[in-house]
Amino acid sequence: MDIQFGEHKLPKKGAVVVGVLAEGKLTPSAAELDKLTGGALARALASGKFKGKKDQLAELIAPAGLTLSRVVMAGLGEARKLDAAVAEAVGGRIQAHLAGTGETEAAVLVDKIKGARLAPHDIAASLAFGARLRSYRFDKYLTKEKPEDKPSLKTLNLAVPAAARARKAFEPLARIADGIFFTRDLVSEPANVIYPESLAAAAKTLAKLGVEVEVLDEKAMAKLGMGALLGVGQGSARPPRLVVMQWKGAARGKDARPLAFVGKGVTFDTGGISLKPAANMEDMKWDMGGAGVVIGLMQALAGRKARVNALGVAGLVENMPSGTAQRPGDIVKSLSGQTIEVINTDAEGRLVLADALWYTQERFKPRLMIDLATLTGAIIIALGHENAGLFSNNDELAQRLTRAGKAVGEPLWRMPMSEEYDKAIKSDAADMKNVGNRAAGSITAAQFLQRFVKDVPWAHLDIAGVTWSTKDKPTVPKGGTAFGVRLLERLVADYYEGR
Repeated sequence: MDIQFGEHKLPKKGAVVVGVLAEGKLTPSAAELDKLTGGALARALASGKFKGKKDQLAELIAPAGLTLSRVVMAGLGEARKLDAAVAEAVGGRIQAHLAGTGETEAAVLVDKIKGARLAPHDIAASLAFGARLRSYRFDKYLTKEKPEDKPSLKTLNLAVPAAARARKAFEPLARIADGIFFTRDLVSEPANVIYPESLAAAAKTLAKLGVEVEVLDEKAMAKLGMGALLGVGQGSARPPRLVVMQWKGAARGKDARPLAFVGKGVTFDTGGISLKPAANMEDMKWDMGGAGVVIGLMQALAGRKARVNALGVAGLVENMPSGTAQRPGDIVKSLSGQTIEVINTDAEGRLVLADALWYTQERFKPRLMIDLATLTGAIIIALGHENAGLFSNNDELAQRLTRAGKAVGEPLWRMPMSEEYDKAIKSDAADMKNVGNRAAGSITAAQFLQRFVKDVPWAHLDIAGVTWSTKDKPTVPKGGTAFGVRLLERLVADYYEGR
């Protein structure tokens, strides 16, 4: 879908969208259109349930006196609450509605709204961002889709005073959307297409944006001593990889240490010898969601030329059962020198992250380190599909992450950590075992990871419940969500960029 910004005027054809505030208060453009149609909008407001709430839309087909095909009234809610998040959601609903109408082009008339938190150009940019995010489709393998089932909308024009300012405000948002779409694509691909080598190759395409990309193969990792990560991948015909991505955008004279983001990239997880049940195992193509987020984040930061040094590290493996697969009871030596008794081969993501986290700290000495992983089913039992689990050794970092997540609609819920939970992973045969008992499974997994974190501020995001969605949301169509890209981009922008 092509997004344009143009002159604030009523178009001569296609669909037009106007805003309506809470309690049915027409915006200036809506009021003008109401006059041109002999009060059609006012009559619709008086006779229906549409009253301008932020989650409402109403449509009038071909009003008399106009050459337009249809008019859509979009609820904006209360003016004083009209912020970027509300505007994005409205934009997403507009796109989803128009895409199913048969319309190929539409204009959204954006006005100055008294009492709103945003100027018209910022409202327009946020509307456009929401529409762009909702327009995502993963349809490359659909060969027999009927034309009427495809989204019709090709062009969305934001008609706004100061269109040039709106276009400028949208530009960095468009680059963030590029990163989100990249992540959604990677997470949506099947495991016969995305595996450690091909995912590493996808990450290498970031070089065109100025990201320095390095890929370590299994020989390099074996030489370093990454026994934990390599143990996970030893049952697969697909060799593991470790991807290192560096964006060096900080201004001179600033702290050169990077912000580090580390992702779990299990491109398919059968559970290994501790085999998963067959039902829904196909979902495990997105067990590389953490790595996908890190790669998309690096694209977003580089795409908008963020003034920060950012580091992305992704540990990529495929967890398969075979004659060479890791067995329950095996003991592996991690890069840190600590030994791990593998009680359950389906608790593999933490083994991958153990070596990736240690490598990141030892080589790059980052200012902070955040890992993302579809790590545990236990976090879904605790938090469902609404919040990701947040674990951290640093209150300030945890608070900043929480605020950033709230701002962009990717909420986090902080979970506890303590020495008492850590006792659950004590092993009689090694320094630790890779699982505790059934109690507090997401917490004991975080305690395991913390054993591979030194004195750097660190946070672990368990995104198992939010990486994939089975229902549409205003700016997130069902499927791969890319949860984490916006959150971490906002964290960087609000607290670290240029500092």
